[in-house]
Amino acid sequence: MPSLSLRRSGPRVPRARLHPAQVVVAGFAAAILIGTVLLMIPIATPGPGGTPLLIAAFTATSAVCVTGLTVVDTATFWTPFGQVIILALIQVGGFGIMTFASVIGLAVIRKMSLRSRMTAAAEVKSFGLEDVRGLVLGVVRISLIVESIVAVLLSLRFWIGYGEAPGRAIWLGVFHSVSSFNNAGFALFSDNLISYATDPFICLPIAAAVILGGLGFPVIMQLRKHFRNPLKWSMNTRIVLAGTITLLVAGTVYITGVEWNNPGTLGPLDWPSKLLVGFFQSVQTRTAGFNSLDIGAMDSASLLGMDVLMLIGGGPAGTAGGIKITTFAVLFFILLTEIRGEVAVNVFGKRLSRAVHRQAITIVLLAVAVITVSTVALMLITDIGLDALLFEAISAFGTVGLSTGITAGLPPAGHIILMLLMFIGRLGPIAFASALALRDRPTGYELPKERPIIG
Repeated sequence: MPSLSLRRSGPRVPRARLHPAQVVVAGFAAAILIGTVLLMIPIATPGPGGTPLLIAAFTATSAVCVTGLTVVDTATFWTPFGQVIILALIQVGGFGIMTFASVIGLAVIRKMSLRSRMTAAAEVKSFGLEDVRGLVLGVVRISLIVESIVAVLLSLRFWIGYGEAPGRAIWLGVFHSVSSFNNAGFALFSDNLISYATDPFICLPIAAAVILGGLGFPVIMQLRKHFRNPLKWSMNTRIVLAGTITLLVAGTVYITGVEWNNPGTLGPLDWPSKLLVGFFQSVQTRTAGFNSLDIGAMDSASLLGMDVLMLIGGGPAGTAGGIKITTFAVLFFILLTEIRGEVAVNVFGKRLSRAVHRQAITIVLLAVAVITVSTVALMLITDIGLDALLFEAISAFGTVGLSTGITAGLPPAGHIILMLLMFIGRLGPIAFASALALRDRPTGYELPKERPIIG
């Protein structure tokens, strides 16, 4: 007699699954929580007791979001254990939480599930699912190669040039290499890198790592394959490279020119040192956050110019923050198209889709709204001037880490505002908003067109 099987009648209830963007947000939040707990362990600080919750949470958020803003001196407040935790959080945050998880999965089971590929694709902004595995492995290889080369160069300089013990020199080289490639800006010196402002053997390797990290992994990988054949470069690669060179040159000229005679910054230096410091500081506005001069002593015009550079940031799908060079470029080409009276927006021989227009405008408007609201909130709870607060807010949102020196003196509410800015800035306004959306709401109809009067 055949066995009877019982089946549940009625329609199956689908399991609720998180959107990939929601998983990324949850992953970053979990990493920050874990980092906070680890930094509160008593052995993370030299003094008795553990680290206060807010200090630990702020530092963990800044490290995971690869920002570099601090409320305590990284060199003296944390023990070697605490500094190792910070370095690990920087590396995980720079890789990307889900990218890092995918690396572990590939190492263990040698394959990625469809959902894992979708989540990793959302984080590294891959254009398809078939290339995610290669992109994830490429991210790891590129990161380790660049960080290793820069670490060797810095370690040798600290050892031979400054007489540091070999172990100490290696630790300084590794920490600043990882911090620079991931655009984090954490340093193991109380004055950041001001003591090494005129040393090209320290500043130039760090600047090179910052620039490479800010290009974005897809750009670096494409340059590896087709460096000598620009015709095979994608529009994204061309925009990022052209924008990076333009902004680096413009930033160097602007900062150096404005600060040339400032006695608190470039004034006392000879002209080669002025060019080096000006270039280095221009590089740091690409969301890295190291400083080789006193940001608080800079002219207000310099701060405003750096606000613009920090807001733009670096390339997408990398370790940089900001609205990204590609977003800024799309708006520029839209403006150019309107001025010329043309219909389609063409870039490097290709036409941009309307969806890209909307995404760029959305990102910029959300960024401006978040920064404006946060700056106003900071003004209401402090007596600090607009220049410094706006600079701090943009630095946090752009995950830059440069500061005029007011971070530690802000009230707890101010620290929480900066933490939220770092978190939103690292994930991106669109990713953050889409993670909060419960579901897509497609419409099956279109309304009649009508044009309002513009301008």
